[in-house]
Amino acid sequence: MGDPKKQRKKYSTPSHPWQKERIDEEKALMKEYGFKNKREIWKISSILNKYKQQAKRLIALPIKQAEIEQKQLIQKLFSLGITGENAKTDDILSLSLKDLIERRLQTRIYRQNMAKSVRQARQYITHNHIMINDKLITSPSYLVKKTEESLIKFVPSSSLSDPEHPERKIIEMPKIAAKKGISEHAQKSSIFDKTKSRAKK
Repeated sequence: MGDPKKQRKKYSTPSHPWQKERIDEEKALMKEYGFKNKREIWKISSILNKYKQQAKRLIALPIKQAEIEQKQLIQKLFSLGITGENAKTDDILSLSLKDLIERRLQTRIYRQNMAKSVRQARQYITHNHIMINDKLITSPSYLVKKTEESLIKFVPSSSLSDPEHPERKIIEMPKIAAKKGISEHAQKSSIFDKTKSRAKK
């Protein structure tokens, strides 16, 4: 038997390793979106570049062929919630890295208030607590389609599927309090008082 097929890299690294502006931007993204390492940023950046390269290639194609391929590309990006249904080539070329990062499962869980931080959202995914439409997803970088957003849920066998779980109660409290106009300080005090009361018991 021959050697196993060598895995090809699914991303490209920066052309220059010491660009201060890029390094600062990557640090900010890692902090804001809870990336594990810079490779994850480079991977999603490579996906974005691929879409932009496809859009640029369409400009050089014959009009009829370009229209067919443009429609297919826009439909794909629309299904991911990245562009509008009637987007144009210019809209694809103007996409930012954050547009794609916002569609990652890790980000969507945090945006839907299923976790109190992006890092906690990552932990839920990697610890097998999250599923989409009855399918277990263990990759934080999974790109969520628009039709899948409402299907994100906790695995039934997970303790987090219980709405009364302490972690979920902490997330839900600020939402309820915000509707009633309770200040953030009062929310924290309330949580602290309840924790202190339980400790005495």
